[in-house]
Amino acid sequence: MEKPKVLVLLGSDSDLNVIEDGLVFLAASGVPYMVDISSAHRNPEKTVNYARKARKEGIEVIIAVAGMAAHLPGVIASHTTLPVIGVPTSGGALKGKDALYSIVQMPKGVPVATVGIDAGKNAAILACEILSIKHDAIGKALDKLKKDLKRENEQKSLKIRKKLGN
Repeated sequence: MEKPKVLVLLGSDSDLNVIEDGLVFLAASGVPYMVDISSAHRNPEKTVNYARKARKEGIEVIIAVAGMAAHLPGVIASHTTLPVIGVPTSGGALKGKDALYSIVQMPKGVPVATVGIDAGKNAAILACEILSIKHDAIGKALDKLKKDLKRENEQKSLKIRKKLGN
């Protein structure tokens, strides 16, 4: 089995449903990945350890899924020079806005790429775009995605025009 290129860290097991579509996309694109729970608050040592060792382990991109205070992506980014993609989740009283702001508002020198609330698939696609710089096969999977999106959009266009008699 090939070593993982993408490390996906969840702040909690409840975050898994947010990234599931993304994991399917990574697998379909031939990108090996690893998933684990690593809370920035409940187990900070584990989180820091993952961040510090990721490059040596062959990881090229880290996706961090977190809600509410959403410190996980920032803590990871503060301990690695690898690209980190934050995925805010929609839990809590503010329905994910707190997580989004927490991930987006990183201090200078500690960037975290951020996708929309619950946008786990977009995080996986962004990870693949980063990886495609080095891995041509992943670029081909992205080309297929773009063609599929275009085809789906055209099919929807035809359907709505037919329905409306245009």
